[in-house]
Amino acid sequence: MTLTENDLQTADARPATFDSLNPRNGDVVETYPVHGEADVRAAVERAREAAAWWGALSYDERKERLNTWKGVITRRIAQLAEVIHQETGKPHGDALLESSLAIDHLAWAASHAEKVLKRRKVPSGLVMANQRATVEYRPLGVVGVIGPWNYPVFTPMGSIAYALAAGNAVVFKPSEYTPGVGAWLASTFREVIDRPVLQVVTGLGDTGAALCRAGVDKLAFTGSTATGKKVMAACSETLTPVLIEAGGKDALIVDEDADLDAAADGAVWGACANAGQTCAGVERIYVHERVYDEFLTKLVAKASDIHGTVDTQAAIGPITMPSQVDVIRRHVDDAIARGGRAVLGGPDAVGERFVQPTILVDVPEDSSAVTEETFGPTMTVAKVRDMDEAVARTNDSRYALGSTVYSKAHGMQIAERLRVGMTAINGVITFAGVPSLPFGGIGDSGFGRIHGPEGLKEFSYAHAITRQRMKPLLALTTFARTEKDEQRMAKLITMLHGRGSTLPKP
Repeated sequence: MTLTENDLQTADARPATFDSLNPRNGDVVETYPVHGEADVRAAVERAREAAAWWGALSYDERKERLNTWKGVITRRIAQLAEVIHQETGKPHGDALLESSLAIDHLAWAASHAEKVLKRRKVPSGLVMANQRATVEYRPLGVVGVIGPWNYPVFTPMGSIAYALAAGNAVVFKPSEYTPGVGAWLASTFREVIDRPVLQVVTGLGDTGAALCRAGVDKLAFTGSTATGKKVMAACSETLTPVLIEAGGKDALIVDEDADLDAAADGAVWGACANAGQTCAGVERIYVHERVYDEFLTKLVAKASDIHGTVDTQAAIGPITMPSQVDVIRRHVDDAIARGGRAVLGGPDAVGERFVQPTILVDVPEDSSAVTEETFGPTMTVAKVRDMDEAVARTNDSRYALGSTVYSKAHGMQIAERLRVGMTAINGVITFAGVPSLPFGGIGDSGFGRIHGPEGLKEFSYAHAITRQRMKPLLALTTFARTEKDEQRMAKLITMLHGRGSTLPKP
């Protein structure tokens, strides 16, 4: 399915505003404008002018300004956490954790941009020894960012901070469920820099579609795989490159030598933190048959202590996007109908706003609870005969974002066999908190990387330069080249690369 002209409604037909709602109780948090296509294009044009100024600054000058912004966010972190809490419903502690990690990533991007992107010399090789070769990574110009609602600061900042550090201007379209977070970030940025280097446009899906077509130099999207395909289709019309961070169906593997208490604790947190609304959260668990029963007992005991209620001190909050409740209910019902059992929770655990932790066993591998992203505090647990089967089942998914392995002696060997973008050993989602590591997946989980050196390069382009240092011994790139030059070239290549070119004897 592709975006059509009907997706971009006319200004007259589009509502002027929309409400941000508190998912705990449905109260209106704030009202925001719906920016239309003309508004979005105007924002991109303003960003284009700002990008020329921002990109011309030195790395130190950008670092100084980004660090000042970082200081503003840090000093007001409680305020930011409250906005997140109001719009997503997640506990204050989770909102503080998310904000803290985002700040750490901003600091890393600002301080490492020069080292990663600056011009550096690269080897010229013997054939082109007369050339001095260099490469640097230059800013693209204007980057569009479409952010998610589940981690409305941490996830988009993985694009925003790295794009800004690389010298780009950014136009950010936050989720319609969390527009206040985006507006807060833009407002604090304006206190530091009075140019439109970071702007926010708010609205529904058509606003995001307009950003895809507004002439940005790259579009970074985080959201569902289905919407990611629509974003790609819209961006393809103008050959706009995209970074897609889509869904996941991450597995957690428990080997026979694992610390079962730690594994159970990690599984519950990975599956239920943020009410399970984590793209790299735990949704599938594969346990060695020798420790299956003991692990399951520990898992149920730990998950039984976790509850989601209207109490702001509850361990987990509500389901932020109302329609996701239907997806969770469908997956649980399908698992039960296909012969699975709920050893905790189950169909009755899926309420109107809150979903209680649910553990499903004996679920067929082709059921929707195993094959589709659930995005709720549920997990399927399956017994496997060995780690070969655990690896095979983990890799048998169209999603390939993150993964977790619990093993005292074989964690690295197991992790190396997993076809995913990221793996945490004896921990859960720890890779997301390391700023120097790239974050992203393959398959239906998307492509491209945020965070780390790869994240900085994602929002830049490589500019290669060769400069002649002396006249070449062999003049090859000229019509004055002689047959003797060509023979010398052939001898040189044979000397350099001819050895070992024959196939070994059987």
